[in-house]
Order: sequence, then C-alpha cells, then structure tokens
Amino acid sequence: MPFAARAQSAKMPAAEIPVIGLLHPGSPEQNAKRMAAFHRGLAEAGFVEGRNIVIKYRWAHGDKDKLPEMAADLIDQNVVLITTPGSTPASLAVKAATDTIPIVFGVGSNPVANGLVASIARPGGNATGVTSLNAELVSKRLGLFRDLVPKTSQYFMLINPTSNLTAPFSKDLGRAAASLGIKFEVLRASNNHEIDAAFARIASLPNSVVMCSPDSFFYTRRRRIAALALRGKVPTSFDVRDYVDAGGLMSYGSDFLYVMARTGNYVGRILKGDKAADLPVEQAKKFELIINSKTATALGIDVPLDMLMTANAVVE
Repeated sequence: MPFAARAQSAKMPAAEIPVIGLLHPGSPEQNAKRMAAFHRGLAEAGFVEGRNIVIKYRWAHGDKDKLPEMAADLIDQNVVLITTPGSTPASLAVKAATDTIPIVFGVGSNPVANGLVASIARPGGNATGVTSLNAELVSKRLGLFRDLVPKTSQYFMLINPTSNLTAPFSKDLGRAAASLGIKFEVLRASNNHEIDAAFARIASLPNSVVMCSPDSFFYTRRRRIAALALRGKVPTSFDVRDYVDAGGLMSYGSDFLYVMARTGNYVGRILKGDKAADLPVEQAKKFELIINSKTATALGIDVPLDMLMTANAVVE
C-alpha cells in the first residue's frame, strides 16, 4: 500500500477521535519541557495529538483565579476527560466542577489529604493520577540545604498564603526545623511586589537563606526569584530542578518530568477503558538532588565534595 494510503488508514475516524481538556495555571512557554514529557507519556500509551486525540488547552497564565471558570468551560466543550498535569490548584478546580468526567492529575501534594481521592490504592471517584509528594520531602530538603550552607544565621520560608500546598508544607517544615534546632521566619508573597519585598528583607540580613514552598505561583516566577536571589547574594532551596536551571542554588524532589510522562500515560489508560475509581494513584519513586555550581560560586559557597558526588546533576 502506498505510504500516503497507509498513513491515512492509520488515522482514527473523526467521529471516534477522543477530545480531552488540559487545564493549567501557567503558560505553555513556561512549561515546554513538562509538556513534552506529558506528550511522551501519552504517546507511549498509543495517543498522538493531531492523529488520534484532540486536546483543548486552557492556560491561566499565572492567574489562578481563572481556573474555576476555565474548568467550567472545558466541561461545556463536552470533553471526555480533563487532565491537570503538574498543578494541584487546577486539579482541585476541576474536581470541584465535576464528579462525572474522568480527571487525571499530576500533583506535588498528597491527593488524599487535599480531597482529590479517597485513597491511594482505590481512588473511588472520578479522579486519579500521579503524585510527586514533593510537598512532603521537606525534611530531607532542609537537611541537604543546611549541609550545603552551614554558616547560616537566619532561615526564611517563602510561602504563598493563597495556596493549597502552604499548610502541609509549613507543617512538615516546622517539624523538620524543630528536629534540627532551626528557627524560621515566614515571609508571605502572592504577587510580584511582595516577592520583591521579601527578597529585599532577606538580603538585608547577612548569612540568610530561603526555602521556597512548592507552588505554581512561584514556579511561573522562578526566573524572577532566581535573579533576585543572585542580586541579593541569597542561597535558595526548591522542590524541582526547573528553579535550579533558572539560576537557583539547589533543589531536592522527585523527577518531575517523569511525573509528567506518567500523567500522560494515565490519560491513555483511561481513554483505553480503565476507570479512575479503580486505577491506583502512582507515587514518585525517583528523587533527585540538583545543584547549580555557577550560582554556588557566585554566592561564595564551596559545595562539599560528597554532595557533588551524590548529586544527580550539577548545573554548570
């Protein structure tokens, strides 16, 4: 059979092509690598956008307040599934909007604690997906941060008071800090002006460091945060590598590109007939320490040799 005919025969009839929705609080430009991983996982399940699946995208471009309206819009489009790769706020917005349309999430939080599913093994409703549990890895992250910057006089915790991830992160960090004899000052930021003010405060105190809570608001402003930290000579610690690639000092958390790929794979499984209620939530199993050696040099930090040897990647 000629190639053109073969290609045409491989395509699914238009009436049978599934249409799904994708909701995210950020922008496509900010999430290019993550979306590439999502599509890779989707392809592994047998679905390629433009060939046998249609995706209706809704990007909030940093305005989380738009998520409920966008979720409702996707439901009005009669999509057969809605996926929220890499966002707890988007997942919660969709969960609040429908209890019938299947939802496939990719989140950094505990989906049981935030009400997305009844249990990890048996979600029980219309939602399932993948969790990186990055919000629960605070103790390990703090210990590594202390080892990397041992001469710290003041620790700061930067949180978004409007985020669903703030409460579990703060609780876990408080526990971890107490066990290490560390005291934190909490700084709140939910807009650019407050981020700038927070880093001005941190930079004014010698030997200060900051841990940034896991949140899409900070993620979409990671370059701004990295630039402010470098300008103020402030060591920083984050949950995912993207901050370190942008110029942050270190991160410890799950391999989030893997989480995104698995989210795409779960979308394919649901489209093939698996039920969200019965498909267990997958938990991240691979975690990575990333260090930016160029930033460390700029801050006058000598990275311990054993940390360099155990790091999963050193950004030059």
